[in-house]
Amino acid sequence: MRNIQSESKYIYTYVHHVDEYDLCRMEMRSFFSIDSQSNFLISNIEVNPSRSPFIQDRLEVLYEDNSIDNIKKLVTNLIVNAKTYKVVCLNNFDIGETKKIPQSERRLMEREIGLCIEGEPDLDFPEVVFGLLFIDERWYFGIHSKSESIWRKHLHKPHSYSTALSTRVARAVANIAVPQPQNIRAIDPCCGIGTVIIEALSMGIDIEGRDMNPLVCNGSRENIAYFGLQGTITLGPISEVTEHYDVAIIDLPYNLFTHSTREDQFDIIKHARRIADKVVIVTIETIDDLVADAGLVIVDRSIAKKQSFLRQILLCEQN
Repeated sequence: MRNIQSESKYIYTYVHHVDEYDLCRMEMRSFFSIDSQSNFLISNIEVNPSRSPFIQDRLEVLYEDNSIDNIKKLVTNLIVNAKTYKVVCLNNFDIGETKKIPQSERRLMEREIGLCIEGEPDLDFPEVVFGLLFIDERWYFGIHSKSESIWRKHLHKPHSYSTALSTRVARAVANIAVPQPQNIRAIDPCCGIGTVIIEALSMGIDIEGRDMNPLVCNGSRENIAYFGLQGTITLGPISEVTEHYDVAIIDLPYNLFTHSTREDQFDIIKHARRIADKVVIVTIETIDDLVADAGLVIVDRSIAKKQSFLRQILLCEQN
């Protein structure tokens, strides 16, 4: 699961709930360093689409042209390094200003393009899937990757509580904190039952968890093991952390079992700055003053909703 910048062109299509639109765009900025208010994005940065809870499809562009007839001619030169293939048209919903293409038209184009490719078509179990995409009066053809909603598999765990982050939000927070996992060490020093830890570990992020509550630590360990993941959860407050990390993820305590004051919150943020170069904070309260007093600068932010909760996600760096 890598972020790779290359000469290739990738098109990503997005699907998100209205309550998470702001969070989706923040994750987008973390991955691609650009912002888009549309439901697609074009970049030369490669991201595994299954990392994001919002990306639906990725198309690695091989050919592009304003004419579908020219696309047909171009694919005749395609060398398929697989025994079987199929072609899918990805315009099954409105993409930007481009309206959805009716199913009958999509099936016809898939067949016509497929007949131009040298190889063995297989509509059921192809070794490679090619995608066809029409955006802003231009056709794109390439290798299609469908996002797998891995976060959905983590919805039901042995231990949970109602105020915990949803797995979708937790996955996005982990991506915002660590968009490129290579050689990055992360810590979640207030990890609770491990919702963020599970999503991060499932994406290959090197992350450790910690919590002051021994019962919560045990629950987090059991949750991690339940999904066949391996991770370290230690017992103790953030003030006892002596190692240094590239990034810390802080979901500030606020549930029925943890009555944290603003002084407690400031102490956590202050120690997060001490142990990490970058800090992502999740909070239900406005804490800009505490962040500034701790010597951090908020470089990006978003809001995610869950029932009556409005969570702020703050991306902070050293002042």
